[in-house]
Amino acid sequence: MAAPTMDLPVPPPVSPMLARSVKTVPAADAVEGGFAYEPKWDGFRCIVFRDGDTVELGSRNERPLTRYFPEVVEAVRASLPQRCVVDGEIVVAVDDHLEFERLLDRIHPADSRVRMLAEQTPASFVAFDLLAFDDHDLTGRPFAERRQLLEEALRGATAPVYLTALTRSDDTANSWLATFEGAGLDGVVAKPLAAPYSPGQRTMLKIKHERTADVVVAGYRLHKTSTPEKPLLGSMLLGLYDGDGTLQHVGVAASFSMARRAELVDELRPLETDPADHPWRWGAEEGDEETGRRRPGGTSRWNAGKDLSFVALRPERVVEVAYDHMQGTRFRHTTQFRRWRPDRDPQSCTYSQLEQVVSYDLGQVLSG
Repeated sequence: MAAPTMDLPVPPPVSPMLARSVKTVPAADAVEGGFAYEPKWDGFRCIVFRDGDTVELGSRNERPLTRYFPEVVEAVRASLPQRCVVDGEIVVAVDDHLEFERLLDRIHPADSRVRMLAEQTPASFVAFDLLAFDDHDLTGRPFAERRQLLEEALRGATAPVYLTALTRSDDTANSWLATFEGAGLDGVVAKPLAAPYSPGQRTMLKIKHERTADVVVAGYRLHKTSTPEKPLLGSMLLGLYDGDGTLQHVGVAASFSMARRAELVDELRPLETDPADHPWRWGAEEGDEETGRRRPGGTSRWNAGKDLSFVALRPERVVEVAYDHMQGTRFRHTTQFRRWRPDRDPQSCTYSQLEQVVSYDLGQVLSG
């Protein structure tokens, strides 16, 4: 479907400006002109284009999100200026906590289902940059000026459109990093106040949480380039034991060199076992949804037709991985392999070792 015609100084599509990861919050004066800091929202990156009643929601990969979030389109018409381009994030909050999986539910071919979910779990739009206003292209102006203009443009905005919080204090940014995760946020972003908007460039900095956990390696998938003559590990399948002693699938570790992928297949071969004897077997089974059991291999509209089979391993080896945060009972993103833990008993790898994040009221974050 062709994008609607718009008379804007910054027309769609636009590749959003990105951030590169750093370990710590940089000092406010570490860059010429200084840094400003914002919460890092855990949602769908979205650039909003509005030209009168015509609204287009562009994703990070420059594909339209418009049909999946009709309530955001209406909110944009109610709260944003008549002609503007605004960078931000679409988020869904459930019980004052961001729920990324509710966003995934929206990418559905049935319009009726999309509209039902728009009523049941409505999305919000959090604005954090202004690329164009009226006939003015603002991308070449410094972020400090764009932020001031964004504040003026959103002065009359009402929920579910919000202006993200901002501070110029690195002390405050560090406190946000420690507390905002309890509301489901992903970390902190540092933005150079003097920088222009650079589409597709990693000119910002992101500081995310990193923790470690000891998990059980219970299987692996082969790499897409693997062959029978040269098998290569694609990703390790990781598990944790819940309070009932059931091994739950919690995520994967997948970042290895090609040489290491071949070595890992050899290292893990002695643990290979019959899938029928494995605690996960293959794919979801009847009753899993009711019991909350998680195992790899279940098909859905997201992976239809994809080979999700795996090599089953006896759950006898423990590995330490680094992760940023949990999404429910799973690691939100792919974990990073740190080291083998031969000193750990697999049965001791439970959810209880994970750091409990102090809860934080999302409403306080949204109120700035």
